[in-house]
Amino acid sequence: MDTTRREALGLAGVAAATALAVTALAAGQAGAAPMLGSKDKVLFWAATVTPCDKAGRFDPGAMKDVLAWFKHCGADGVVVLGTSGEFPHFSVAERKLVAETALKNKVGLNVIVGPGTSNQPETIDLARHAQDHGADGLLVIPPFYFNNPPDEGLTRYYSGLFEAVRIPINLYHIPGTSEAPISVDLLKSLSQYPNLAGIKDSSGSPEGYKAFLVAFPGLNMRTGTNNNLEQAFDHGMGAILADGNVFTKLCADVFAAYRAKQDYKPALAKLRAAQRGVQGLGGSPPAMKYGLSLQMGGPPIYPRAPLVEVSGDQKAAIKLALDKLKDMA
Repeated sequence: MDTTRREALGLAGVAAATALAVTALAAGQAGAAPMLGSKDKVLFWAATVTPCDKAGRFDPGAMKDVLAWFKHCGADGVVVLGTSGEFPHFSVAERKLVAETALKNKVGLNVIVGPGTSNQPETIDLARHAQDHGADGLLVIPPFYFNNPPDEGLTRYYSGLFEAVRIPINLYHIPGTSEAPISVDLLKSLSQYPNLAGIKDSSGSPEGYKAFLVAFPGLNMRTGTNNNLEQAFDHGMGAILADGNVFTKLCADVFAAYRAKQDYKPALAKLRAAQRGVQGLGGSPPAMKYGLSLQMGGPPIYPRAPLVEVSGDQKAAIKLALDKLKDMA
């Protein structure tokens, strides 16, 4: 499968490059500067899908090709095993295989791994595994199932993780899905750890994101939605975007314009127009997987149960919308 896909992409010769260096500071070192996990905070991470074959098995060859595609399209990094990566649908052993595959095929990308589970021991196990295999950082969702756990309990949960690993840790704020929000007070309770890198805010709330930016200007307070990109740029912050699966180059173009000190607004308007034109891709891993496989020009990649493949009508609509985008390019 992966030979066919690489021929379609023309990326078979992409060589793995050295990953971005992480500052070597020990957790708990008094007065240490924060470990942000990247040299530049204004970076674009694609919240990558986890490719599976038709039987629902993780496809390592497809994962390698997806990473090469993101690099080819201008992404700075990827987040592996986040929401777009369907992380709750994979066993601990499978998640280790997914992480190892990504970390062996970084192709110069900054790779953040999601080790979060509903229990502290497995989260620490997955976090240590990611650290030992060269992850540049972690993105850790709060323990989910019991809604709205108190900050005191979350502080205890995260403190155990901070004390178990050395690499940069980002907290994942996605309250609409996790039902366990990250608060400013929670971050303050963890601020003594130099490996507190920042957050991903996928709430979509401009007011909530602004509160994080104002309270923690020295951390890496990434937005997880493109509606807050202006705020992120105004405060020197980056983004982790599910849009990066299908609209990788359009996302990268926004960041390239910003870093070149050009007007990035036209590129951002183009991204948002493309997003509106392909409804349903942003929050649906099956649709993102189908759209990504079309963009890459290779064999299809599939979701993991209980998610199901998009319908024939949805495929036709996505293909039509992406064809229109090509005509506009």
